[in-house]
Amino acid sequence: MQTTSRQTYLDWLRIIAIAGVLFFHSAMPYVAEWGWHIKNNATSHALLEMNDFLHRFRMPLLFFISGTVSYYMLQSRSGGGFLGLRFRRLFVPLLVGVLVIVPPQVYMERVTQGYKGNFWDFYTTMFGTGAYPKGNMSWHHLWFICYLLAYDILCAPLFVWLVSPKGKKWLQKLNPLASGWWVYILMVPSVVSHAFLARMYQQTGDLIHDYAYFPYYLWFLLAGFCCIANPLLMDSLERNRRTSFAIAFGSLMLINYFRWNGLEPDYGWQGLSGWSFTALAVVSAWMWVFTAIGYGKRYLQKKSRVLDYVNEAVYPFYILHQTVIVILTFYLANLKEDIGLKYIFTVAVTFFISMSIFHLYIRPYPVMRFLFGMKPAKRKVVPEKAATEIVLPEMSNI
Repeated sequence: MQTTSRQTYLDWLRIIAIAGVLFFHSAMPYVAEWGWHIKNNATSHALLEMNDFLHRFRMPLLFFISGTVSYYMLQSRSGGGFLGLRFRRLFVPLLVGVLVIVPPQVYMERVTQGYKGNFWDFYTTMFGTGAYPKGNMSWHHLWFICYLLAYDILCAPLFVWLVSPKGKKWLQKLNPLASGWWVYILMVPSVVSHAFLARMYQQTGDLIHDYAYFPYYLWFLLAGFCCIANPLLMDSLERNRRTSFAIAFGSLMLINYFRWNGLEPDYGWQGLSGWSFTALAVVSAWMWVFTAIGYGKRYLQKKSRVLDYVNEAVYPFYILHQTVIVILTFYLANLKEDIGLKYIFTVAVTFFISMSIFHLYIRPYPVMRFLFGMKPAKRKVVPEKAATEIVLPEMSNI
């Protein structure tokens, strides 16, 4: 029952999810109705529909995959080693992000609100203003890293127990969930709790007061850990992938029927209609995650020469990309070009700049790899006799 080798499809799904984040954040300046740090002079309802769809499952999928990552990390580490590694790979990049990566985003936003000083004037006063949005200190899109670190710290004792012999025996009790459609029971606690909490508390992203969404994302992390720890559950998600897709698609159509016809319950409405609508949204999120996992396990269990490189890049790319988007759209927002052209330009240039920064300034240097949460570079062991034969072709490829 034990899974010890990393599953390739999970790496591909993480890459796809980060690509979805790129498309989502690149659209935020241009979507109608939603606020953001920088807004274009015209907005699009078509991009709003795309983002509404992506918003329902992109972060739940990332937290589910993060749960599987935590499982693999514990296969060769103690609880203390696990926490030390998570601190290095999560807290250090988060600190770098708060001090270096995010401030340009806040500065650009403040300039659109009337701030007249230069960036260095802004930066020197940033630390005494308090937390965003009233102040200028923020982790913005890096809230995901902060939440993941908090989850791993809180759940470390549970995770360590689950990989112990007693924990593995307990995980075997979940075997009945692998038959039929019983695997969908995994989402029930999340559906029930979030249906009530989300109607009382808005999403804050500040960790401390995020009473509805802090437990919401935690359920996906726990589900990811348990499913990878008991491969029978992953096998069930693969077998039920068409069912998951059918429910995911049907739930999305039903949600949009209510949205497009003005029947969506107002936020904060505590009646049965409000709870039911939120529960439907949570079911939809889970089903899209299960769909991605099921189809990914079926069709993406393939290695590629580019996978290792791209898999290294996704984390620094995630840290960098939104700052690039904000700076770009700050200059694009008041231009008269078509929204579609602006959006395509934002996606393409953000990808190019972020990947170039990764390739040129982060990947080659041990210090930068450490600051951005990457593993140390693998050292190539070259046999002494074969050294000349190997080095020359490698140099010719530069």
